Amino acid sequence: MESAKLIAVLAHVVRDVGLAEDSAQDALVIALERWPETGIPDKPGAWLTATAKHRAIDRIRRNVTLERKHEELARELIIREELTEADFDAAFNLALTNDGDDDLLRLIFTACHPVLATEARVALTLRLLGGLTTEEIARAFLVSGATVAQRIVRAKRTLAEAHVPFEIPRGAERDARLASVLEVIYLIFNEGYSATAGEDWVRPALCEEALRLGRILAELVPQEAEVHGLAALMEIQASRLRARVGPSGEPILLLDQNRARWDQLLIRRGLAALERAEKLGGTLGPYALQAAIAACHAQARTPQETAWVRIAALYDALAQLLPSPIVELNRAVALAMAYGPAAGLELVDTLTAEPALKNYHLLPAVRGDLLAKLGRFDEARAEFKHAAALTRNARERELLIERARSAGLQR
Repeated sequence: MESAKLIAVLAHVVRDVGLAEDSAQDALVIALERWPETGIPDKPGAWLTATAKHRAIDRIRRNVTLERKHEELARELIIREELTEADFDAAFNLALTNDGDDDLLRLIFTACHPVLATEARVALTLRLLGGLTTEEIARAFLVSGATVAQRIVRAKRTLAEAHVPFEIPRGAERDARLASVLEVIYLIFNEGYSATAGEDWVRPALCEEALRLGRILAELVPQEAEVHGLAALMEIQASRLRARVGPSGEPILLLDQNRARWDQLLIRRGLAALERAEKLGGTLGPYALQAAIAACHAQARTPQETAWVRIAALYDALAQLLPSPIVELNRAVALAMAYGPAAGLELVDTLTAEPALKNYHLLPAVRGDLLAKLGRFDEARAEFKHAAALTRNARERELLIERARSAGLQR
């Protein structure tokens, strides 16, 4: 509970995310050793901060020459005399009297800095802000612990070498940096909502972590409509998690789900967040538009009551704002539901030559579904088999193979 804020306060003072995390971890280890004997302090956060402060001083003295570190910290702390523990005390006291939320926001912007590769941003965010261990992150993304560890180490080194300031960006830079933060959080959520590989179709723990980060961000920057849009989108999509899998973990598609299993609390939270985004005014951004689409599903008591014409219109707006082949593929599904499978297939057929969708399994999956609805079962079967060969998720592959078999039976 204290980890992210502790790292944020340390990073504010030492201006080095790697040093801040190492010192925080030292403090947590010391706590695990001492607290079983001495008991948990009345103010565990303050105890951890003080301990981490001393560990940071020890690390600086041990790992680099005092003269070199003095020169680096002088620029940051605006001191010119010899660096002493008193200097650290003053800096920490100042940091602790500042708004802790600001430090947390600085840490979010730093971990998601665009100078880092996408995989590095995701790993560093989960490590620093989520408090996940290297092995936990590795299991979530089906990679080795060594790979994740390397990503985190390289990310910290990149931030240090690029002299990324530990600050809340302003103006146009803030918009670009905020977009990077939202992208990272939604990537984490999506990997939990529809896993790209492995034996499980959903990984709820990742969705929960992304939701937590999204809610924190919405509190830290309440005037940003797209932050509320992303929060709304994740809340509403997360409401379906229990209904997305069957008793044996098999996938259940949206129109086949038992809507009584949808989490109404999350739906209400999502609709409230969407309302906040809309009240802030201006044109809805990509996340808010997707949240509005999700809201159409959430507010329909049955699949037949879904406002498909409105969803198709919202996808039109999304395609104008964020043109991409994947948006077009989703728009094709909406067109098919609103105006018939032939209308959807016409758009899908224009996407088959898109290089970005060459190995995207959902393109043949959607095409197979539309062909089946049009009674073209041989073609549908071939598309489902193609989609099954492309997906890396075992559960999804089983579903697509079954759909291919069903299409074959209807020949």
